[in-house]
Amino acid sequence: MITGIAALWRHEIRHPASDAVDVLVPAPRRMQNIGFARIWRTTRMPKRPWTAGGVRYAPPPRAVADAALILDAVDDVRAIVADAVQRNKCTIPQITDELRGGPVRGSARLRQVLGEVTAGIRSVAEGDLRSLLLRGKIPMPHFNAKLYVGKDFLAMPDAWWSDAGVAVEVDSREWHLSPKDWERTMRRHSEMSARGIIVLHFAPSQIKREPERVLAAISRALESAAGRPPLRIRTEPASAT
Repeated sequence: MITGIAALWRHEIRHPASDAVDVLVPAPRRMQNIGFARIWRTTRMPKRPWTAGGVRYAPPPRAVADAALILDAVDDVRAIVADAVQRNKCTIPQITDELRGGPVRGSARLRQVLGEVTAGIRSVAEGDLRSLLLRGKIPMPHFNAKLYVGKDFLAMPDAWWSDAGVAVEVDSREWHLSPKDWERTMRRHSEMSARGIIVLHFAPSQIKREPERVLAAISRALESAAGRPPLRIRTEPASAT
């Protein structure tokens, strides 16, 4: 049964390139790697494989978990987890179950990413922002929390410091490909600003290339908001689903 990155391709989940095809076989079988095929002996063969063209593939949660074991960069793990969940291919609890049942060796990056998701992280750029805030010892915000004024939904900023009334939006061109997308972003900015929220915008490239400037801007915003009365905005934290 094919798993890992090759199975992600079959499930139409975004994935990095790979020249190898990872194949699950029952543990008792004596088989060796040959050519581009890498053999993974396992005592946990998925019970309900996906079949296409007579070829069997591991279900999405298992494919994600297995791919994460061979990826060296945490950003790549963030990307496949985020894409699998956002495309409704599987859920975070399903991936967590696979992590619990799988090998410990090589699982550190997936454990980190699932911990980030529990904190509300939903994208690679947001994960980079969270790592930067931890490094800069800045109080951790809510990620992807829903903001309400009374019963009316206001916005869902990428990062939100409820005590200070400061929001950060990580603006990626990937999600702003049309004038309508840009107008939607500006409308959300205006609506939050009208309620007294200090809104900062950063591109993913800024977080990677200018981390000190990003930290300084966030620090200044939090300092400028210190001592002002709390905003009348209700915060509903993101759920890890």
